[in-house]
Amino acid sequence: MKFKHYAVAGLFALSAAVPAVSSAAGDAAAGKAKAAVCAACHGQNGVAQIPMYPNLAGQHEQYLVSSLKAYKNKQRSGGQAAIMQGQAAALSDEDIANLAAYYASLPAGGK
Repeated sequence: MKFKHYAVAGLFALSAAVPAVSSAAGDAAAGKAKAAVCAACHGQNGVAQIPMYPNLAGQHEQYLVSSLKAYKNKQRSGGQAAIMQGQAAALSDEDIANLAAYYASLPAGGK
């Protein structure tokens, strides 16, 4: 009987130690409405017209979330990081999730 209690306690401790991965997807329609300012560099359809800016269309949603949060927290540097840090600073977690859902929903390459 004691083993069962230790096993349950161990599973609980393990689940508390592992960071939670959010499975809640953002709202792509809300992200599209928020993306107007992004289009200046990343293109209307998430495909940048200027080679120094990355394409966002078709990127993995979680990658976009983690990237925007890293810019917001000033954990990314180099390239156009200063611009992105300023843009991301104004975004809520919900905005970030919505933008990520929108760009992830677009076909890569804009096709």
